[in-house]
Amino acid sequence: MTVIPELEAQILRLYHVEKWRCGTIAKQLRVHHTTVHRVLTQAGLPRNRPILRPTKIEPYLPIVLKTLEQFPALTASRLYAMMRERGYRGSPSYFRHLIALHRPRKPAEAFLRLRTLPSEQGQVDWGHFGHIEIGRARRPLMAFVMVLSYSRDIYLRFFLDARMENFLRGHIGAFNTWCGLPRVLLYDNLKSAVLERQGDAIRFHPTLLAFAGHYRFEPRPVAVARGNEKGRVERAIRHIREAFFIARKFTDLDDLNAQAEQWCRSEAADRPCPEDREMTVRQAFAKEQPLLLPLPANPYPVEEQVAVKVGKTPYVRFDLNDYTVPHTHVRRMLSVRADLSQVRIFDGAQMIASHRRSYDRGQEIEDRRHLKDLVEIKREARQHRGLNSLTRAVPVCQTLMIRAAERGANIGALTTALLRLLDRYGATELQAAVEDALRAGSVHAATVRAALERRRLERGEPPPVETSLPEHVRRKDTTVRPHRLDSYDQLTPSGDNDDEH
Repeated sequence: MTVIPELEAQILRLYHVEKWRCGTIAKQLRVHHTTVHRVLTQAGLPRNRPILRPTKIEPYLPIVLKTLEQFPALTASRLYAMMRERGYRGSPSYFRHLIALHRPRKPAEAFLRLRTLPSEQGQVDWGHFGHIEIGRARRPLMAFVMVLSYSRDIYLRFFLDARMENFLRGHIGAFNTWCGLPRVLLYDNLKSAVLERQGDAIRFHPTLLAFAGHYRFEPRPVAVARGNEKGRVERAIRHIREAFFIARKFTDLDDLNAQAEQWCRSEAADRPCPEDREMTVRQAFAKEQPLLLPLPANPYPVEEQVAVKVGKTPYVRFDLNDYTVPHTHVRRMLSVRADLSQVRIFDGAQMIASHRRSYDRGQEIEDRRHLKDLVEIKREARQHRGLNSLTRAVPVCQTLMIRAAERGANIGALTTALLRLLDRYGATELQAAVEDALRAGSVHAATVRAALERRRLERGEPPPVETSLPEHVRRKDTTVRPHRLDSYDQLTPSGDNDDEH
């Protein structure tokens, strides 16, 4: 902004003669405060700075600075409480402002540019990309990312959690895509890689060590809170967020992974290689790929294995859903082995069930054969219970059932019909009617019903009305055989007298 001479003269007069502050001049003349400072500087005249008045904190500054020198991370609120105990009465907001000015600053850290040889190193990390809705389940969307440090080629695959099994599946997918693997893989201190760490003493996850031994690579964690040591994968995750995932539309997880694979092999592979800007990532990977470690002949088996207990119903709970098992395996401990598409259930070494895997919540994945077998068993059990009740109330029915079985009759239907007649006519009438049917040589329920009706008509009684009574009412007329009382005398020792109690 060009300042006209009249405005410049007015600024100088107000500042030097009227002793206005720069902010007051800028507000009253409607100019920016930097314009006022520029005019005063270019004028070459000494500036009349405002008089600095002593603040309330000045007597306490020596002890504050000494405390900060000894404890640089001590909070301003803790310092304020310490000074209040020593007599400071200033406001806490102004105190925090002054502490921010006097707090010692860490010196800026410089970093070396790290360079690696082809096939020497890869870097691994998880990225969180929100959540995905599958039916009634809300699952985290996790991106497994592995980057070759020399060529910067990216492997990207999305999973629904960050468990160890998916962690290893991501490794296997990257190795198969590249047809090889680097000699060293860098991790941060995530639980899938490092269980415990004290300085340089590291306890790796045993599953990761077994996996690394199978593929012959060295797992190497970076130092604690030193994410810059694996900056290549950190920048790759940021690039994925900005260049691939933002505004991305997909129907399901398989569709998203298909798009991610296509993006890694096209746009991501055609970007310039940071190690040599004259090459693309695709060209750098072509130089690096022949130097990668070869894959072993057999792949590493990756399955989720969980021990489960079966209750009274023939279902096992796995990953928010229920899966059926044969009814013969209830009340047992079984094991579930699952991959991304299938859930298998084992009793020891024997596989007893196999289902497609569901990522929904609260679903019942059923094999109809399991439930059909259970229904048949329950139907037979109901039939046996009915036959028991019938023969206890009407003993002659046992003879009728034997003759019916000899002729190939349907025992279940006959039992149901006779139980219905027992409820209508009573045990005495049914006993007489069954005896009539047996004398006539018939084993059909219709013959028994006809005998009951003939006997009712002979007595001149009205037809019976079927009533549905509760179980405890129907059982109240059950004949109870009295127990012999002399058995209780055997409980009394022979040496006891009648007057001893």
